Formats: sequence, structure tokens, C-alpha cells
Amino acid sequence: MKKRIALFLIIILTIINLAGCGFKATKTETKKTLIREPEWIKNSVIYEVNVRQYTKEGTFKAFREHLPRLKEMGVDVLWFMPIYPISEKNRKGTLGSYYSIKDYKAVNPEFGTLEEFKELVDECHKMGFKVILDWVANHTGWDHLWIKNKDWYLTDSEGNIVNPPGTDWTDVAQLNYKNEEMRKAMIDAMVFWVKEVGVDGYRCDVAGRVPVDFWEKARVELEKIKPVYMLAEDEGNREYLNKAFNSNYNWRLMHLMESIANGRTDAFGIRRFAENFDKIYPNYSYPMNFITNHDENSWNGTEFERMKDSVNVMAMLTFTLPGIPLIYSGQEAALNRRLNFFEKDEIEWKNYPMQGFYKNLIRLKKENRALWNGEHGGSIKFIDVKNDNVLAFVRENEGNRVLVFANLSDKSFDLEVPLNEYAGKYTDFNTNDKVKLKKNHLVKFSPWSYTIYVSSK
Repeated sequence: MKKRIALFLIIILTIINLAGCGFKATKTETKKTLIREPEWIKNSVIYEVNVRQYTKEGTFKAFREHLPRLKEMGVDVLWFMPIYPISEKNRKGTLGSYYSIKDYKAVNPEFGTLEEFKELVDECHKMGFKVILDWVANHTGWDHLWIKNKDWYLTDSEGNIVNPPGTDWTDVAQLNYKNEEMRKAMIDAMVFWVKEVGVDGYRCDVAGRVPVDFWEKARVELEKIKPVYMLAEDEGNREYLNKAFNSNYNWRLMHLMESIANGRTDAFGIRRFAENFDKIYPNYSYPMNFITNHDENSWNGTEFERMKDSVNVMAMLTFTLPGIPLIYSGQEAALNRRLNFFEKDEIEWKNYPMQGFYKNLIRLKKENRALWNGEHGGSIKFIDVKNDNVLAFVRENEGNRVLVFANLSDKSFDLEVPLNEYAGKYTDFNTNDKVKLKKNHLVKFSPWSYTIYVSSK
């Protein structure tokens, strides 16, 4: 009798569990039903290319000379800021904004020709790079080919086309996403660059201003050609990460770093944010981590202005915290100047004083599965230390472990870190020395310093 009751209970529990599976998908099931990502993005690092300011010539041909250097540095996804013709009507400055577009299917003649860009993409692919384009779906320039279709644009009560509401973007006109013909034309233009030129995805400008259902439809059409990587310039809309985008912007992390660098908060803010990572990023999506980009550099200041002496340790965190890292044009040259957005303002490359630094961080990322992107990497676990200025954390995946100690302050001190189960044999990543870490490990911190230990079974 007891055996029968036990068997009956097992059957009932099994039925309950099976029924529950129909209502609550696992991460794997969710991933299959929602969004794909290309296999090559799993341990990639993004590099943002500002063609206008990259060389004296400001052309595709001149930029190509840098490809071997970038390959040697280790970046593998090249994000090109908008390469399209720039509108002349209501233009800001002499050269105008890259984001005021005159034609979605053409190339800015200042940069070169469409054929030259195709050749550049082909060369990038042969060298092992992937190429993503900056896509501006929210607005066009005032002399765009579409402007004659008034109902394709947002208008005021008097029927006049308007610039994006709530902005000072007077050089662009707001598109109307209630118009299906405009939507079809926009997707057709996105398909063009993937199908005819071979680009591998898009970074989508002010993505949150464009309806999510448009991005989802665009993604479906692009995936018919090949797997693509989609990055949203957005942070607050989680639904954009369900079917449309693989990644979004990690402004929150950057602003936390700035607050720490300027003494307004401490390291615990980053820990609190990272501990909720899985709740913030659904379905194996993940953010793009950065300390600078074209907007931050031009409008808010260089990383050295905003983060002062903490630049190196903060850059290290963009590679070791969950997410895909970004390097902006000039970071490897320690660019300490705001680039003019509407004029020619060439980057001063000097002797690439930070290239070795970023090369090592890229190598750290690629050699350690624990630090790979999204589902391919390991989750983060923080180690409790009795100091609010210190981040101590570990990430593990498939026998690979990375242990990070970071002093996010301008103070020097010694601190005993309780490693417990993480004690053992490691390699110091910076020195390549073999070390044995005790259960209570004494760390000597100098201001804004960090140590990285790697262990593999």
C-alpha cells in the first residue's frame, strides 16, 4: 500500500512539473522562441569608427590603412558611424551631422563611393572583422529623398513637418511610424546594406524613439538574409530586447563610474546594479559597456575629463563585468580632446600609448570563457569585503575562473579578502606570475588599482 501511495505521489508531482513547463519557459526555451544572435558575437569586442575624424583625408581608403593595426589590437566588430550623404538644408556647422541623412542607400561623397565601401567591407571580412552600420530610423534630413511624401513625416496642427519633439535637432525631420509605406521603405533600405553590401548588423540610433514592432519586423527581414547582431541606443525598454535587439547601451554603468570617480558614490553602486543583471536583461541579452563614445566625447567630455585618474580601472571593468565592451576611435591614442561634431577635427594618434593596454584587455576577454558575452560567459558573484571602495568578484564558466579585485578610490590601503572556496592556484594576468591565493588573501591596493587572477582546469 505504501509503495502504491509513493508511486501515486511521484506521478502527481511529475504531472504538475510538466504542466508548469508549459507556463514558465526556461532560458533555453525562451532563447529559441524569441531572438537569435550570430555565433561570432560570443566573445567579440566592438570598435566605433569615426571615418570623418579618423585620418587627414577622412575617407574609406585612408581608414583601410589602419585595419592591420586594429586586427593586431584584437577588436573584431567595426561599428561605422553613419556613412550616408548628409543633408544640406538646415545643416549644422560646415559639414553637418552624420545623423542628418539625405539618402539611406548612398554613401557620403566626402568618404568615398559605394563601391569603395563595398571593397572595405570585403577586406574587413577577409581579415576576420565583422561590420555593423549606424542606422538612423527616427528621422531624416530636410532634403531627404522622402521629404516630398509629407504623410511619411510627423506634422504639427498646421500641417508642417516638425523636427523630433523635445529636442533641438533642428537639422532633421521626424518620421511618422503610423505610415506603413514609410516603414516598408525603411526596412527595404536596411535590407539593402545587408544583402547587397554584406554588413553584419546595425547599431540603431535613438532606438527607443521608434516603435518596437518596427524593429521586430525589420529583424525578421534581415534574418532571412543571414544572422545579424543588433545594438539599440536605448536602455529603459526591456521589450526591445525580446525579439529585436541583442544588446542595448549600459549608460547606467558609465554614470555610476563617473559618480565614483568624482566622489559622489562608492563601489557598492556597481555591485548592486550587477547583482540584478539577470532581472534587467532578459533572454540572454546583454548591454554594451563603455567609458566613452562619439556622443560622450563631443558633448560631455573625454573619459579623462569625466573619470579623471580612474580611467584605466573603469575601462577594465567594461571588459570584466557582464556585457560586450566598446572602444571608441582614439581611445587607444589616449585622446584627451573633445572632437568637433560638425567640422573636420582629426584625431591625434601620436604613438598609440593606450593600444597595448586595450590589447591586453581584449586578450583577457577572448582567452577566458568566463568573460564572454551573454549566455556564452559566466554569471558574476561578488565577494564580501569590509570596504565600500572595493569591488571583488568572480566569474566562472566551463572550468575557467576570473577573479577581479578593484580599488575604486584615490586611497592606498591593505585589505584582507575572504576568498574561501575561491582560494587556490592562479595566474596573475598582468604579470603572468603563478600565485597561490589563501582563503584570507591580503591585497595591497594603490589608488585606482586592480588585480586580475585567472584559473583554468
